[in-house]
Formats: sequence, structure tokens, C-alpha cells
Amino acid sequence: MPKKNILILSTEYGTERDELVVPLEKLKELGHDVTLATPSGDPVQTLKHDKDPADKVPADTTVAEATGTYDVIVLPGGALNADHGRTDEGIRRLVKAQAGAGRSIAAICHAGWILVEDGLTKGKDLTSYPSIRTDLENAGATWQDQALVKDDANGWTLVTSRNPGDLDVFVKAIDEL
Repeated sequence: MPKKNILILSTEYGTERDELVVPLEKLKELGHDVTLATPSGDPVQTLKHDKDPADKVPADTTVAEATGTYDVIVLPGGALNADHGRTDEGIRRLVKAQAGAGRSIAAICHAGWILVEDGLTKGKDLTSYPSIRTDLENAGATWQDQALVKDDANGWTLVTSRNPGDLDVFVKAIDEL
């Protein structure tokens, strides 16, 4: 697979640990350039199971400084992370620009909420953590209960997975984009 330039966007708190750390480490091991950006550039305080504090993961840059061209933007889950991410103008700007440029986005778990904010789920087949299914369907998506859903409609590619149990297929799909 050709080397990709990948941007992982996260807020500084509430990101599901494995949904950040596993793609970050495995995509680097596969030879890709991976950058982690947060709104402030501060580390991400991850959580285990959306409640128990886990690792702090250092950010490489701020969202505002992440101005390059990225082959893939990865949105890790965690209910708090996704809820804060969907109100962050910088994260939303990058995600909307990525789709508008016809480039790929990969979202896992609750990260679909970020896509809803800019109307990016309309006409898309996807999956997510089950509790946000109704939100995604109300925003025009077709929700599927599968480990991985890939959709190339509307001029850009979306790869989605449900939860940390789907990380192997999620990372493989990002690598294969």
C-alpha cells in the first residue's frame, strides 16, 4: 500500500483510549505518516469505556495548524470527545473540507456525531455505536449493524465502525483506502 498522510482529530478529553491509540500506533507501524491534532495542542486524556481515565496521549499539533492535505482524516470515538468535537469549529472545518475535496474520512463509535453537524451523513451508508443510530438516521444516513461499512457516495469515501471490538477491520480499511 502507498504511504498515506493521515490526520487524527480529537478533543483533549473523553476520547475512547483504544479508538485513538490503536489506529495511531498501527497506522504508523504500517508506514503511514500520522499526525494527532487537538484544538489546543494539549495531550488527549483518554478514557476506558467512556468513564475510567486511561493514558494521556501527546498531540503533534493544534487543529488550526493542521493545514496540510491529508489522504484520510480519522475521527476516534468516545461520547464526550464526539460531543465536544461536533461543536469545535476547527474540527468541523477540517472534516467538511476533507469531504468537499473528495478525500476519505474514517469514523468510529460516537464520532458520527461530528459528521451530522455539517450534513455529511445525508445519503451515506454507515455504522456507529448503536446509541447514536437514531441521530444518524434522522440526519439522512442509512445505518447498518456491521463491524465495518464503507461508502463511496457523494464524491468522497466514508469508513465507519461501531466500537473498539471492530478496530482490526477499521484500521485495515484505512490502510487499504
